[in-house]
Amino acid sequence: MRSLREALGQFATGVAVITTVTADGHRAGVTVNSFTSVSLDPPLVLFCLSNQAPSAPIFLRAGRFAVNVLAADQDHLSRRFATPSTDKFAGVELLGTPLPILAGTLANFVCRTERVHDGGDHHIFVGAVECYQRAEGQPLVFHSGRYREFWPEMTIGEGRMAS
Repeated sequence: MRSLREALGQFATGVAVITTVTADGHRAGVTVNSFTSVSLDPPLVLFCLSNQAPSAPIFLRAGRFAVNVLAADQDHLSRRFATPSTDKFAGVELLGTPLPILAGTLANFVCRTERVHDGGDHHIFVGAVECYQRAEGQPLVFHSGRYREFWPEMTIGEGRMAS
């Protein structure tokens, strides 16, 4: 299992904090590197959450979530939301919306939970994007179990990825 984890860690990813709140006010947040676009039309995204995560029941009943794409200087938020705590939101600057949106992120997406699929030891949440915002800046990058720097000046080429 460790060897597989190390091999998967060779894929560099961005880092996001997924947040939610239930109708009765229970907030949850978790750090993920398993966030991706699924479709542009309709606009769908997904993230994966461990079945064993203490916040899994909150995300399953909330019906909505926000994806907060972290900037390079927000590794402290990544660590905070990856660590068990009674109140991960204490002292964190939030934008004034019903869902907890972290301030200063590169992008955020407010989503309605469209589907939740079984993914072995994880839940796969598919969300319909209701609204989003983006900013300029450097992303927080994770590779081989560590945060890494992103060097945009080392562009190899222009183009589009095949879909």
